Amino acid sequence: MVSRPASPARGTEPPPGEPAAAPLRRIAPGDPETRSPDLLEPRVRDLQRLLPEAFVDGKIDFGTLRQLLGDAVEESPEKYGLFWKGKSAARDAGLTRSTATLRPCPEESLDWDTTKNILIEGDNLEVLKLLNQSYCQKVGLIYIDPPYNTGKDFVYSDNYRDSLRQYRRVTEQDDSDGKRTSSNTESNGRYHTNWLNMMYPRLTACRPLLDEHGLICVSIDDHESHTLRLMLDQVFGEESFVGTLTWISTTQPDNIGTARFGLQQNIEYVLMYSKCSRADLPPFVLPEQTAPRTYPHRGRLGKCRFEIIERAFDGAYARPTMQFPILGQRPRPGKQWQIGRETARRLEEEGRLEIVDGIVKRAVYPDDDQKQYQPFWAHLEEVKPSQVGKSELSRLLPRHGVNTVKPLSLVQTILRHLPPDSLVLDFFAGTGTTAHAVTALNAADGGTRRTILVQLPLPVSPEVPAQKTTAHLCDTLGRPRTLVEVTKERLRRAAAEICASHSLTPPDTGFRVFKLDSANLREWDGTPEHLERTLLDARPRIKPDRTADDLFCRLLLCKGLDLCAPVETRQVAGKTLRAAGGGRLVACLDEALNWEEANAIADAIPEWLRELGEPIEPTAYFRDDAFTDATAKINLVEVLRQRGVTDVRSL
Repeated sequence: MVSRPASPARGTEPPPGEPAAAPLRRIAPGDPETRSPDLLEPRVRDLQRLLPEAFVDGKIDFGTLRQLLGDAVEESPEKYGLFWKGKSAARDAGLTRSTATLRPCPEESLDWDTTKNILIEGDNLEVLKLLNQSYCQKVGLIYIDPPYNTGKDFVYSDNYRDSLRQYRRVTEQDDSDGKRTSSNTESNGRYHTNWLNMMYPRLTACRPLLDEHGLICVSIDDHESHTLRLMLDQVFGEESFVGTLTWISTTQPDNIGTARFGLQQNIEYVLMYSKCSRADLPPFVLPEQTAPRTYPHRGRLGKCRFEIIERAFDGAYARPTMQFPILGQRPRPGKQWQIGRETARRLEEEGRLEIVDGIVKRAVYPDDDQKQYQPFWAHLEEVKPSQVGKSELSRLLPRHGVNTVKPLSLVQTILRHLPPDSLVLDFFAGTGTTAHAVTALNAADGGTRRTILVQLPLPVSPEVPAQKTTAHLCDTLGRPRTLVEVTKERLRRAAAEICASHSLTPPDTGFRVFKLDSANLREWDGTPEHLERTLLDARPRIKPDRTADDLFCRLLLCKGLDLCAPVETRQVAGKTLRAAGGGRLVACLDEALNWEEANAIADAIPEWLRELGEPIEPTAYFRDDAFTDATAKINLVEVLRQRGVTDVRSL
């Protein structure tokens, strides 16, 4: 213990009549702050708000709930739906809280200090749970192109018992037999089940991320389109189904064996669902992309063009009620109006109907044309086939070895119908088509869309023929042999290309890299055979390979702050203070804080928070093992409490 100055330590004794300082709250493994949010709790809270009679001592009384819901409860053993072996476990997996963390990797990123885009390496199920802390109800579009169930190797396991350990095995971070699961051939009795067990928890975990009117679009082919539709109905609700988009994915017929004589599949699908019901979905607002209009005439309100408002009076569409007078004239013989009485009366009052050459016409002004929009057709004719997607990647990476690549135009066509500042999530990122499409579209239309990509760092081996070219590319780049390295390199080269062609106003083409890992704090293993080792490892509590940046990244998630939130830093007594969220989060994660240093930090933090705007309910964090003197810890807590920072915690 270090010696203290001769003067009394400030704050070690509370003023008369005031309680003693609250102890430093110690964050332990298993605390809520070390795990992802509870996705069930908001649902229970909403149900309690709607039906308080169905709750007793905070628990649901299902008997009362059935009474309150009446005929809305389906209790028959025979009911319509999608069922498979393992569904309950898959649902639970999507709702189970994660103990993982994300570790920042500035050295692998592009424009770390300025970018708002994110690329995360890791198992997307664990990552989605973590993202719910900071991005709940903030995502405008989720676009995913999940692995199709084609009978090939299936690397996403449904082993939920220890998902982090399974993730490390699959990505060859741990030695274990069976790094990949077996081929999911159609002769396997679990052919559909394996795929459903992989998709169901991920769809469950991603739904809370969508904002009120957010959309999820899932690319799929014929193998699982039928089961995917039923599964999305269950997760999002049938009333949230927006439609099925179709596009021509190939123009090259299959000429191998007898396939050349069969039905050639050249269509793929994108199933679109919304967070809200289809009836509450805002209109899609794509401005009409046509040649500029000319306005050769002059109407009452200025330059205009005139449109005829008559149509033929014949066949099934003949309506005598559409032959009323407008401006004192009826339609010409054999004609009827195209507009009804109410519309005609409104246009008359606005001065937009005139008699031109003896015919009643509508005057259309430039402002009127700006309100015209193209329909959002379900068949995406403007989308290029997959061969174009592959050539778009080949232009940047001539030898990449990836066979199936979605074209940029597929993602961009969907995005054009959404707000230009949308946050876009793709948790099956592949080679990064979504991020490339977003940055290119931002460059073209001035949008400020952001992306979050998640990709499993799947190993590629030169010993596997289908992976040999990709492995060679990674070797050439001097990077590990994983698919995500192809993703990063594509985004770097796409950024250079886009910035070169938009040098005056380049969009945000960077990305911050984070990697999924186990918790920063040592986890307690209570099994008797491991007890001695657990006790020996209990100090220090923070794992030795974790940096202050790692710890602060996890705190950003704990406080629900953006992973790209600006971070302020300040040096006090040779130690680094960090603040984010306008001061909602402030931390000193350095080691070896003596009495003098802790005292200086306690003085500096309240003053700094005032400069940052006096945030409501700020939280200060420190390392629990950083204090060299117990009195220094007590003094720091008391001084901060007296100056308004009452929530002080330690890791």
